[in-house]
Amino acid sequence: MSITLQPPSVLSLYVHLPWCKAKCPYCDFNSHVTPDPVPVERYTAALLADLERELPWIWGRRIGSIFFGGGTPSLFPPAAIDRLLSELRARLRLQPGVEISMEANPGAIETAAFRAYRDAGITRLSLGIQSFDDRLLQVLGRIHDGATARRAIAAAASAGFASFNLDLIFALPGQDLAAALADLETALAFAPPHLSLYQLTLEAGTPFAAQPPTQLPDADLAADMELALRERLAMAGLPRYEISAHARTGHACRHNLNYWQYGDYLGIGAGAHGKITLPDGIWRTRKPARPESYMADALGALPQLGERECIAEAELPFEFMLNTLRLPGGVSERLFAERTGLALESILPQLLQAEADGLLQRQDGILRPSARGLDFYNDLCARFLQPARRVHRLVRQS
Repeated sequence: MSITLQPPSVLSLYVHLPWCKAKCPYCDFNSHVTPDPVPVERYTAALLADLERELPWIWGRRIGSIFFGGGTPSLFPPAAIDRLLSELRARLRLQPGVEISMEANPGAIETAAFRAYRDAGITRLSLGIQSFDDRLLQVLGRIHDGATARRAIAAAASAGFASFNLDLIFALPGQDLAAALADLETALAFAPPHLSLYQLTLEAGTPFAAQPPTQLPDADLAADMELALRERLAMAGLPRYEISAHARTGHACRHNLNYWQYGDYLGIGAGAHGKITLPDGIWRTRKPARPESYMADALGALPQLGERECIAEAELPFEFMLNTLRLPGGVSERLFAERTGLALESILPQLLQAEADGLLQRQDGILRPSARGLDFYNDLCARFLQPARRVHRLVRQS
């Protein structure tokens, strides 16, 4: 390394709860159809055993945010989340005012439970709405309808959370511009402080990739939808602060911002990923993906769970840019050295070329993508790839 690495004093914790009532055909997340009953006690024990193995890597560092993702975390009852948070507090140094987020599926939660989750310690809720159109929800394989989505949002808004997020997907099969805008207007009627907007993509390995749905909007229509939706969000006081995320002032997701600023995060749970900076390098971790394998390994005698990989120095510029260039507001140029241990001069030719091509802006010590750079984000990030791929240093003991 050109510069000595100093691990950030604050990191995030990601907790993966892997089960869903049904697997959506577009989803490529590590999620699995729930067993009956959900093994809440055994999985909680596995999470804590997983965390115990990780503590020596992060000892003394503070936790600035916790995110329960999935899967459908709301399949775990409030009492289980309450107990798990108590166990986490006993083992970790949580910052005052720590942000604690949880994903919830409107079709897998009783609206009365929202207040119980808040009382358990959840401060921020993220609702997977996707659409309010019953036909489109059926096409997407969602287990809720539009009326259920509306009830869930109303309940979340009145439950006293510090913030909440709504997820919407556009460019859905048979959807036109008017229908996409109608979905957004329905969401905006609830005055959400945060809204995440995604274009439907056919991810490899999903049923939609194997057999694409009919009547998908073409690229031009999808682009028109995105432009109109993002303009409407800005008009509603929800500016875009990340490629897929819009928020009112003070309501950006702190957990996700830590990702996009190339911060450190600990991942526990089936298939969870992590990134931890140590004096000898930046390490990525990956836990066993199958819930049964994960629980068996976590509750067994293995000294290490899953895989660890020290990121090759040549890969760090791409890794840094892949995250930070998602932020329209950019990041300080100093952050590159702080988070990678490399001098900014090591990537100066790529920076200058991206700037000349109108993809990147550098001003007053801030590095940010241009509007064109956001539109061609993949091309912009690719400027920082090394010609030769890295050789992974993996240690697998699971």
